[in-house]
Amino acid sequence: MRVMAKWKKGMTVQQRYAYSWGIVFLVVLVGLAQTPWAEPIGKGWVIPVQVPYEAPPKGQNLPAESVPQNTKPLTAEEVQRAEALLPLLEGKQEFWAMGEFVHLGEPSVPVLVKGLTMAGPRIRYNVIETIAMLKAASAAPALVAAAKEPNEIPRVREHALRVAVRLDAAKAVDAIEVMAKDQNSSIRKAAAFEARYVREKTVVPVLIEMIADEERFVALSAVQSLWILTRHETEFHDWETSTKQDRQEWTTEWLEWWNGQKDSFEMSDPKQPVRAR
Repeated sequence: MRVMAKWKKGMTVQQRYAYSWGIVFLVVLVGLAQTPWAEPIGKGWVIPVQVPYEAPPKGQNLPAESVPQNTKPLTAEEVQRAEALLPLLEGKQEFWAMGEFVHLGEPSVPVLVKGLTMAGPRIRYNVIETIAMLKAASAAPALVAAAKEPNEIPRVREHALRVAVRLDAAKAVDAIEVMAKDQNSSIRKAAAFEARYVREKTVVPVLIEMIADEERFVALSAVQSLWILTRHETEFHDWETSTKQDRQEWTTEWLEWWNGQKDSFEMSDPKQPVRAR
């Protein structure tokens, strides 16, 4: 540094100016010499490298339930544990509590259905959801009772019917008959819609009566369910703009057809495609 300082003292102004720019040029040149797409980390440089890609091995198609459910009767301790889980079906631990009931399996259903009469609507709804996860057909009667309960909120009643239909459709006919006459139009619509999954002749006259419903969307759901269940070819009607009087007349058409067919009528195969209308 001292030699350089002495050297600079003997330079002219022009030489010093050229010397300074030379240093700047050298620094820039060194910087450009680095790989432009490298990334600095600390004092060194990291250069990205293409790693050979190998696709992950194809997994086997395992069932959704890798751990089989418990089928043994619950012990006294497990029953006590299940009863303690019921209040936890509402709140931050509700999903954990539902998982615990699934772990206990269908033998926990007698305890689980007690939640259908508990105060919190969230608990009652989650009880139904847990029953659906368990696929516990033994809970169908309790679900039907919940769906028929007039003092229950619509959301819980509709969910109870939906799950009951999928677990044991034949037992859900009673609930559909009751809900089809409910004062709440959303309850009636749920009954009309879910009836299409109940392949029982007894739901057909219930749906025919619903065609004359005051609410057009209830009547439309009912006739769509009738088409799906019966495959009956009807005359074209403008259901979207229909009045109650129109639908009463169309109810008569359906009743005349059903009275002539009910003794020999058989439900068609649900796997067959529904004809577009």
